[in-house]
Amino acid sequence: MNPKRSGKIFFSFSAAVLFSFLFGPLGFALSDAEISVFQKSLRGRPVGERIALWAERFVGTPYDEDPQGLYVTRAVIVADEKMDCMYLTFRSVELALSADPEEAVQIALEKRFHTRGRIQEGKVLNYEDRYQFGEDMIVSGKWGREITAKLGSPKRIEGTRGRNHWQVLPAKAFAGRLNRLKSGDLVFFIKDPKKRTVGESVGHIGIVKVEEKSGKKSVYLIHASGSKNKGGAVRKVLLKDYIVKMPFIGVQVTRF
Repeated sequence: MNPKRSGKIFFSFSAAVLFSFLFGPLGFALSDAEISVFQKSLRGRPVGERIALWAERFVGTPYDEDPQGLYVTRAVIVADEKMDCMYLTFRSVELALSADPEEAVQIALEKRFHTRGRIQEGKVLNYEDRYQFGEDMIVSGKWGREITAKLGSPKRIEGTRGRNHWQVLPAKAFAGRLNRLKSGDLVFFIKDPKKRTVGESVGHIGIVKVEEKSGKKSVYLIHASGSKNKGGAVRKVLLKDYIVKMPFIGVQVTRF
């Protein structure tokens, strides 16, 4: 085959995959080829932007109604056809930090677990060691450094599962500090201690995307909006609007 023609065919294929990735139907499991092309297109961008753009790409994906998570039930790393808020966070960060789909799996084995995940013949062997509580993700340091105090003055609330207290930025104070957020920031929404059910502090997780147009900045939240018994989907909403209606008393925030 003519080398020039071969190069043109490859370029056309890559361009077609990228176009499909960016503008094709939302809410479906992506192929490794599509993932790889988009990863290459994001090279050189700040890690926070990459995290936000991956999260945005999953908008429309159906909510994962599996009680423990489809990926855990299947004992796999990748189960992109449905997502809950924790899995959306996992995948957006893992894909943003990696150069190809294979490396994303290795990052997942390091980040999703208290120790490290073990995989054999495509199956995860120790998901019992995974992070099941958002507050443990924060404390681990694997999911960015905590910047809550840099956004405002945190308030001390009762802790959970062996920790005496948490430092939380109250919802009202957070609403007045949205201009300090950056794309890719992870927002952990905190429950009122009186409304905890299984000892968890974090009730929800979302990813920030900041957009600026004509000098006006808009701060969005990308999150898996739904519940295990009612379903839902990954959505992108203005963060200020979400805060007004949310059932949480405040937040903790991490940044890569």
